[in-house]
Amino acid sequence: MQLKSILNRCYSHKSFVYGKVRWESAGEESSLVVEVQARKNSRPICSGCGRKGSTYDHLRQERRFEFIPFWGFHVYLEYRMRRVDCRECGVVVERVPFGDGKHRLTPPYRCYLAQWAKRLSWQETSQAFRTSWQQVYRAVAWVVAYGLEHRDLSGIQSIGIDEVQWQIGHHYLTVVYQLDAGCRRLLWVGKDRTVRTVLRFFRWLGKERSSQLRFVCSDMWQPYLKVIAKKAGQALHIPDRYHVVAKLNVALDEVRAKEVKRLKADGLEPVLSRSRWCLLKRPENLLEQQQLRLAELLKINLRTVRAYLLKESFQLLWEYTSPYWAGRYPDRWCTTAMRSQIDPLKKFAKSVRVHRELILNWFRARKEFSCGIVEGFNCKLKLTIRKAYGFRTFAATEIALYHALGDLPVPIFTHTFW
Repeated sequence: MQLKSILNRCYSHKSFVYGKVRWESAGEESSLVVEVQARKNSRPICSGCGRKGSTYDHLRQERRFEFIPFWGFHVYLEYRMRRVDCRECGVVVERVPFGDGKHRLTPPYRCYLAQWAKRLSWQETSQAFRTSWQQVYRAVAWVVAYGLEHRDLSGIQSIGIDEVQWQIGHHYLTVVYQLDAGCRRLLWVGKDRTVRTVLRFFRWLGKERSSQLRFVCSDMWQPYLKVIAKKAGQALHIPDRYHVVAKLNVALDEVRAKEVKRLKADGLEPVLSRSRWCLLKRPENLLEQQQLRLAELLKINLRTVRAYLLKESFQLLWEYTSPYWAGRYPDRWCTTAMRSQIDPLKKFAKSVRVHRELILNWFRARKEFSCGIVEGFNCKLKLTIRKAYGFRTFAATEIALYHALGDLPVPIFTHTFW
């Protein structure tokens, strides 16, 4: 079977035919060059307005467009471009299906490289296909641009907003995910972690789609609360359960650290030394040695032990199903915490009282939505950045994240190459 037959089967075009095939050698590498010719009586298409016109003339030199490698050999489509005499645009170069603009890769090859760039790092992809990192970057950028232009943004009802550090030195990204059961993907990426960044997202989303939101998940950062209440006030704002528990753990660790210093200053036995993770970890996650250590600590009357017992009793809140009874439990817990005379826990209890209604939204949503999904996406996001050992520019990071997590549509060709 000849190479022309394979090309006609997998990548044929009505207005063009494949001609002669020849070998070319450059050093130790050999490549296949396939001549492409326009069919007789075919009219070129204007690259500006997309209308057909008459042929004005031909360019002096042929242009080459790289196709998917064949058995390890580079394959190039060689074509002498025509210039179109267009009534609207004047004399311009024609539009061809195997190349557009300044791209030297055919669209199937761009999609092929982009698919491999999902599995491997961009550098590994360029090495595997003996091309440059820049070519892989341009291929992924082209596929992402096509996907963003053709993706469906209807029916968005649940979103999650979070921030992720992407470079050393407190450089953050604000990321927004769609959390609907049938479609979970990255919706939007913004630079920095500011109020303006979140406002830019809602301006991009638009008033109509923002009014259709039913659930919004985020942490309890005050700027998030203000912007979400302003732009999507009808949505049920569900705070991140993980951050609520994390704040409680910070309060417990503060109590432990202060008591360690007090015991040391009073010359007493350092019973709390090396007990941090025994107190912070969930009981079911403790190692056998940590369980024995915790059992010894619970026999001693310390402020840290009382704080630990309050911390564990707060975890019972998440077992409720009714918003009414779930609301009564933190009221009683906060009263107990305020009477404990433990300042870090009192501060946490005041925060729970301020955000009581937000915490209860998790139960009103019937526990269907949480930032656990967001944290899962963040893990994949960090893996994408780590796989490339970090990106130097925000543009490259944005393209890589949309490509890996955006669930974007890809162009459809005659043959599926992956």
